[in-house]
Amino acid sequence: MTDIAHAIATPKRRLPLPEFIAMLAFLFATIAFSMDAMLPALPKIAADLTPDNVNRAQLILTSFVAGMGLGTLFAGPLSDALGRKRTITLGFGIYITATIAALYSNSLETLLIARFIQGIGASGPRIVGLALVRDLYQGREMARITSFVMMIFITVPAIAPSIGAGIIGMSNWHGVFVAFIIFGLIGASWLNIRQAETLPPKDRRPLRATTLLAAATEVLSNRQVMLTTLVLTLGFGQMFALLSSAQQLFGETYNKGENFHLWFAAMALLSGSGTILNIKFVIRFGMRRIAKWAYIMQTIVSGTIMVLMLTDMIPPALQFPAFFFWATSVFFMAGVTFGNLNALALQHMGHIAGMAASIIAAISTLAAVVIAAPVGLLYNGTAIPAMTATLICSSMAWFLMLKLAD
Repeated sequence: MTDIAHAIATPKRRLPLPEFIAMLAFLFATIAFSMDAMLPALPKIAADLTPDNVNRAQLILTSFVAGMGLGTLFAGPLSDALGRKRTITLGFGIYITATIAALYSNSLETLLIARFIQGIGASGPRIVGLALVRDLYQGREMARITSFVMMIFITVPAIAPSIGAGIIGMSNWHGVFVAFIIFGLIGASWLNIRQAETLPPKDRRPLRATTLLAAATEVLSNRQVMLTTLVLTLGFGQMFALLSSAQQLFGETYNKGENFHLWFAAMALLSGSGTILNIKFVIRFGMRRIAKWAYIMQTIVSGTIMVLMLTDMIPPALQFPAFFFWATSVFFMAGVTFGNLNALALQHMGHIAGMAASIIAAISTLAAVVIAAPVGLLYNGTAIPAMTATLICSSMAWFLMLKLAD
């Protein structure tokens, strides 16, 4: 059976493979757009809602991620019982409802609650999208398809801050949430109109306590899955730590605030080459080897640049280029590793793909927030807190990758 035949959901409604990849990229992009489009709004939100402690505005990002982490505990099992399409549609419904609440928020606390619930809704497209891919592909081919999705998905961080800045320029920071509503409606409509269900009723697992417990036990007792989940946690943690401080680093530390969205776009587009390289070489070299070398290189880059900064060996004129190179390398590493790590984790979990994807994402996302939130709050006018977190996380991920099988 050919790879394209594997990608066919049902013989009655065949979604062309390029459209399938584009649709999945759009579903996954819900997460990136919901975070990155907020970045230009953080200074205005801080001025309006928390002027006495501007660092608290970073919680708008981490509250969304925390909600997404909690939502992943339910999205996967629900999709195993109800089907992929119903669960993703339910997630979009929660996401859009919470976005409407955020649109009318007039206090930081209300906005954080709305963002948390918005994250719960976004967990549907994120987690069930992975399970949907696993329904059709496995192993290195799944990693390759996921990398294609990530290649398209990487353009969202590139343009999201520019879109956010444009909306804020025409209205105010509340207007960004209108774009989120439109984004959610397009994703839900595309899925329901074009994509056939990939999990037939005969293969669904009812929501019974004994069934859920057995599936969870199988996932949590699998050494390969747990090691991969720890590596994903470290990868997400260092990326979210940088993301939460990105606007302050570009704007306050390096005086690039007015053109932040352009610099962020350049960084995202350059880091997209990591996904392209992974697509080209993953079949040849394997998922584990590529991810391991990505973390080795990140450890070397972060350690070298941090030492040079701490010892004042970088001339003032080169300090921003050095920071920009380092920040781009962090996102480059994400493009190289995340698709491979998800494929490694789900490689032998096809029969419980929804539950497995939920547990993996819940642990890695919630634990990543524990890493990222304190790092963001420790921002001190320099990139050293974020660099330190990246150095520690990448070196630990490198060590864990040595224990994984491809």
